[in-house]
Amino acid sequence: MMNRMLIVNMKNYTEASKSQAVRMAQAAGRASKRYGVAVAIAPPMGMLSEMAGLHDTVFAQHLDNVGIGSTTGYAIPEIMKSMGVTGALINHSEHRIPEQDIVALVDRLRKLGMTSVVCVKDIEETKRYARLNPDYIAIEPPELVGSGRAVSKERPELVMSAVEVVRKAGGATRLLCGAGIQSADDVTRAMELGSDGVLAASRIIMAEDPCAKIEEFAAAMSAKGRK
Repeated sequence: MMNRMLIVNMKNYTEASKSQAVRMAQAAGRASKRYGVAVAIAPPMGMLSEMAGLHDTVFAQHLDNVGIGSTTGYAIPEIMKSMGVTGALINHSEHRIPEQDIVALVDRLRKLGMTSVVCVKDIEETKRYARLNPDYIAIEPPELVGSGRAVSKERPELVMSAVEVVRKAGGATRLLCGAGIQSADDVTRAMELGSDGVLAASRIIMAEDPCAKIEEFAAAMSAKGRK
């Protein structure tokens, strides 16, 4: 697993059309190789299988803690892995789930060899879930999600505190900045604060050239971060 991670959450924006998603998957692969940064894409759920055939780091936007079998409509970790999905966002601010499900899903993904990204809203949740030793924790204050105001600039003290909490937990977990990341400067600032990457969405998806924006963010990340 590369130390630094850029996750592109496509959500369910209309701009994340099939053709655009294909181009973004290809751009993610190029940027990852060029800059030595892991670039994951999280496409709309119906595109997961196809995107997994184009890019080697594809995450589900959400998972459900239910079993294989008679569980119509749920996103099942084991099924996702069979489709080529390599990881997942857990507890995103737009799709929060109960604590017992977070605990169970981190464990299931670990056993499946998949990457877990637990999203948290504050330091209290950072402390609680860092103990689970997920691969990543993404700090994303809900009020900044989709706001156009980057957490790395609006709440730098929150990022630094979260970095310290994760470090003190003593596991292999790394911290990502989510919420409002707009520019390469926001990415650079996140890395200077001790983050190992960013979780970005609308600024990339709705950009005039999303592929160029992926390159921009990955390039900003490549010279920074904890080695």
